[in-house]
Amino acid sequence: MSILVTGCAGFIGGHLCHKLLEQGSEVIGLDNLNDYYDPSLKMRQLDRLKAFPNFRFFKVDLANRPEIAKIFASERPQRVVNLAAQAGVRYSIQNPAAYIDSNLTGFANILEGCRHNQVEHLVYASSSSVYGANTQTPFATHHSVDHPLSLYAATKKANELMAHSYSHLYNLPTTGLRFFTVYGPWGRPDMAIFLFTKAILEGRSIQVFNHGRMRRDFTYIDDIVDGVLRVLDRVPVPNPEWANHPPNPSNSFAPYRIYNIGNNNPVELMELITTLEKCLGLEAKKEFLPIQMGDMLETYADVDDLIADVGFKPATPIAEGIEKFVAWYRDFYKV
Repeated sequence: MSILVTGCAGFIGGHLCHKLLEQGSEVIGLDNLNDYYDPSLKMRQLDRLKAFPNFRFFKVDLANRPEIAKIFASERPQRVVNLAAQAGVRYSIQNPAAYIDSNLTGFANILEGCRHNQVEHLVYASSSSVYGANTQTPFATHHSVDHPLSLYAATKKANELMAHSYSHLYNLPTTGLRFFTVYGPWGRPDMAIFLFTKAILEGRSIQVFNHGRMRRDFTYIDDIVDGVLRVLDRVPVPNPEWANHPPNPSNSFAPYRIYNIGNNNPVELMELITTLEKCLGLEAKKEFLPIQMGDMLETYADVDDLIADVGFKPATPIAEGIEKFVAWYRDFYKV
């Protein structure tokens, strides 16, 4: 199986590529290795992947239409997993242009590459952020996602709409995955668990937004990768029973599907901090702050569709996942 993975040097992309390579797949990795966070972390991920003879790497930006088209034409991947994106809710307020270039223009180039090269299945990363102002929990894929609270969330919803149009117009099978607060070894340094761990070990204060009154459906990286692999092997087909009164946004008359991948168990922010303190053997100095622009109060995944269609449910307990992350962090940074 020849699989193109964008964002291959990133957090989720690195883990997914490593698993695919271990399974014997031929992996074509794309990444622009930008400096949104420490590029040395990405280079270390890339070094792990380059150890496999069945891995080929291209340093390229998704917004570079001619280069993306050339790679698709020369490599002819059977399946594509698009994980490359400008990430971060708060950064989208500071630098909106980065999100337009990567998440919209870049995704359009991926869709065009799939369309013109007979790709049999495109799986792409969406986000729990698309649920925005929705307060009905747990978040289900048949709920409305019409009120995003950040540009990042808006670009992810746009990806889902763009994918549907290509599924309809060109019969391109697409599956969008709404990831819920992914964490674990090789995690992104801008995410809370990484930031908290670094600050606590350095004796600095951690910033606790909304005075800790927030809940997140933290999902361990191994569960995310397992979910992606299972979905990748399930190519969507049109739903003959789909009706537009009322429409179900999670599937379609076209070969299109949306799933949540989350732990289905939201955790209070203060509980997360307590768990982290236990694993580190240190007490955090806490700076309590108001909620940040673009933040959601709670995320909580309904994964019934994922269970029904691919027989999988993320299940790693937060205490186990945090312990594994802390062990990796101490080893990687020699703390």
